[in-house]
Amino acid sequence: MEQNRAIEDAAEELQSLIDSSDRIVFFGGAGVSTESGIPDFRSVDGLYSQKYDVPPEEILSHTYFCSHTEEFYKFYREKMIPQGISPNSAHLKLAELERAGKLSAVITQNIDTLHRDAGTVKLYELHGTVSSYRCMKCGKNAGTECLMSGENVPLCSCGGIMKPDVVLYEEALDEKVCTKAIAEIASADMLIVAGTSLTVYPAAGFVRYYSGNKLVLINRDPTPLDRTANYVYHVSVGKLFERIKV
Repeated sequence: MEQNRAIEDAAEELQSLIDSSDRIVFFGGAGVSTESGIPDFRSVDGLYSQKYDVPPEEILSHTYFCSHTEEFYKFYREKMIPQGISPNSAHLKLAELERAGKLSAVITQNIDTLHRDAGTVKLYELHGTVSSYRCMKCGKNAGTECLMSGENVPLCSCGGIMKPDVVLYEEALDEKVCTKAIAEIASADMLIVAGTSLTVYPAAGFVRYYSGNKLVLINRDPTPLDRTANYVYHVSVGKLFERIKV
């Protein structure tokens, strides 16, 4: 009952902020997708807390991909490709806000396709996406159909290895995507940061480019931004957004 009241109070305040804004930017992390059934990485129940012979952080590295490609893809198919997952209230409401001309962009640290599935168009995927693959030999692009080739390691028609368009450990973020995302944040009149611990850099540092007075933080647990954000809600992202009217 107390949590429901907290969500209702937060929704009333957030609604007022949204109604008075025209260039809203949403910056989201794993917590936006957990309510769709996709596990996060760093929580107690997250992927990194599970026991494997090789730590997930090592499996999801550039070095491991190059040296143990077959083992990488076994883990990737099992743990990184969402199955039977649908956008939740947060994804759907953000797409609705974009269609209404209120939301300028969504910036996500997630590699799932849920924002796209919900209909968001102006989307910056900082860590790439599981829906796209590129041949390391000829550069040809492909979708997830390349994973269905029957090979343990998906191969291009030229014989080259297909690599997921996701940013692995030891790899840099796409500079062009980062530049555009930062520009969106800098020009926003409202920045909503949700479902992220704000501990993964350089992405977590993007928030400092916002100079307005409507910095909203929505996260289940406290973050380093709690002291400086204008509005802080420790509630469910999806349950909060399902109460927002466009």
